[in-house]
Amino acid sequence: MLHILNKSPLETTTLDTVLRLAQKGALLLIEDAVYAATEGNAAAPKLREAAARLRIYVLEPDLQARGVADRVIDGVTKVDYGGFVDLVIEYPTNQSWL
Repeated sequence: MLHILNKSPLETTTLDTVLRLAQKGALLLIEDAVYAATEGNAAAPKLREAAARLRIYVLEPDLQARGVADRVIDGVTKVDYGGFVDLVIEYPTNQSWL
């Protein structure tokens, strides 16, 4: 399953819920959720730990729009819009978290 998250970990606890419930598959961070995958963010250690069981991706255009494209933590893969489509094809079951 592909889990898609768009909310910043600074404004909701949805990331914690996703990481607690998602035991395998992939997580794609988009929009303000990309902050979770940056160095210095409180959510970064949680993502590092989750990388042992989940493939973690972040939408690069959203990183660039927020000026944090150079701060992505190790273990997180940047994808463009084409990569987003590829993930949806690879994981036909997906869950968008609000």
